[in-house]
Amino acid sequence: MPQITVDYSEQLAQDFDRPGFAQALHATVVEIAAAKPPACKTRFRRSEDTTVGPDAEGHAVVHVTLALLAGRTDETKTRLAEAVLELLRQYVKPAAGLALHASAEVRDLDPSYRQFDT
Repeated sequence: MPQITVDYSEQLAQDFDRPGFAQALHATVVEIAAAKPPACKTRFRRSEDTTVGPDAEGHAVVHVTLALLAGRTDETKTRLAEAVLELLRQYVKPAAGLALHASAEVRDLDPSYRQFDT
């Protein structure tokens, strides 16, 4: 915990500093949501196909989902989502002519969530 998933359009592969973003995001989650640094886990999923409205060309999407153990206030979750968007502005630099659509969601993990580390 937290479990972080970043879905992004394939055309951002060269324009998205994913390692830098993950490191900055982990530090932000520790600061805002009181997570432990070694507990932060981020995985990136590249999407080959992205359509925005009626257009399949000229658009790129990044969506970040942060799943945390329950107990954070809505204010904390909102603050974290806004910080994620600010980090995306810093670490995603789309090519000229490419419209970026960025979003973030912070939610509680289901009570059934369990994990183990070896």
